[in-house]
Amino acid sequence: MSKQFFGTDGVRGTVGADPMTADFAMRLASAAAQVLVPEGGTVVIGKDTRLSGYMFESALEAGFVAAGADVLLIGPLPTPGIAQLTQHFEADLGVMISASHNAYDDNGIKFFDRSGSKLSDDVEREIETFLRQPAITRESSKLGKAKRIDTARSHYQEFCAATFPKDLSLEGVKVVFDGANGACYKVGPRTLANLGADVIPIGCSPNGRNINDGCGSTSPELLQLTVPAVKADVGLALDGDGDRVVMADEEGRLIDGDQLLYILATARQRDGRLKGPVVGTVMSNLGLEHALGEAKIEFHRASVGDRYVLEKLKETGGIIGGETSGHMIVLDQTTTGDGLVCALQVLAVMKQTGKRLSELVSGMPKYPQTMVNVRTEKRFDPDASPAIQDAVVAAEEELADTGRVVLRASGTEPVIRVMVEGEDEDQVIALAKRLAEVVAAAAT
Repeated sequence: MSKQFFGTDGVRGTVGADPMTADFAMRLASAAAQVLVPEGGTVVIGKDTRLSGYMFESALEAGFVAAGADVLLIGPLPTPGIAQLTQHFEADLGVMISASHNAYDDNGIKFFDRSGSKLSDDVEREIETFLRQPAITRESSKLGKAKRIDTARSHYQEFCAATFPKDLSLEGVKVVFDGANGACYKVGPRTLANLGADVIPIGCSPNGRNINDGCGSTSPELLQLTVPAVKADVGLALDGDGDRVVMADEEGRLIDGDQLLYILATARQRDGRLKGPVVGTVMSNLGLEHALGEAKIEFHRASVGDRYVLEKLKETGGIIGGETSGHMIVLDQTTTGDGLVCALQVLAVMKQTGKRLSELVSGMPKYPQTMVNVRTEKRFDPDASPAIQDAVVAAEEELADTGRVVLRASGTEPVIRVMVEGEDEDQVIALAKRLAEVVAAAAT
């Protein structure tokens, strides 16, 4: 049975439009409570810096308390921080209010189980069955209660800092930190400074409306300009909820998730700490696959979405995985994608080797890759269109063995992503444009 509300990463949409309303959030909390804490329990709720976070926080609190669950209100903190605090407080469920890298007028709701992992598809389907019923209110003696936790940020900072090797410091390292005006705007600069770094913060002045606006991992141009301008050693940019990271080398050149995977995998191989295969996605650059192959490191591809990367890591016994977008999972340090923790691991490699970021990625070539997002009026399955499938076959025949074509429907918005990759950039661009036109025509 397909899911109606849950996408690749929780429930997400435009605030005020179905399903992102206060009424739905309260019913979702009630449904989740009936599935995951039917006899009462503890729920941790965090949020990013979006203006609508206040509304959804109150609605979720009401739904959980009415269903008999106790609620710990964390306030603004990165998504991976909520996963970690769910474990720390021995809570039964963690909830993050965020639309990740989307603009401020979107919002979303993500869940973590008591181990700090995202819910399975089966559990999400079960929650959706309860969404068809009205929210419940238990009798007074069985209602939950809520309280705000003021120590959450400092605890998460300490957790992140503890993932950095104890025998190292960041003294003498100048870092530009871009917090996307999001959930990591305080945690990031303070953690880096506590480790000794000279921190230049940008994108750390949220006003409720400027999250991901011209800053962060999805708009790293300011980071790329700032790093060489201030003669920094490195830059890093998170997204609005802190589970993605991209970096910039000393010249301001962008280092994406594929390149970060290469750095972490080869470093752990040298140290004898690499376990299992490295896991990317169907969108990961061929250059990563080839570079890891030359290093005799096994590489697997999962479906797009960090939850599927995590599933593949657990299935294969791997510890390092991620997406080109910078959604990185380092299982020997944390349970879910964590941009700040990943960046600290890369900074540790720089300190341990004495090499600049540009030197660490020099062993991985990047094939030209073009992505075209085709917006549709509603959710659309490209595999169901013969015209699209014929166009894909033709493109693959033209590329032969020198490239790849990937079409997939976004799990969070009505968009078909058309990706073409190959050795010849002009050919890649032309094929992506041609396929996008076919997709747009078929989707109307």
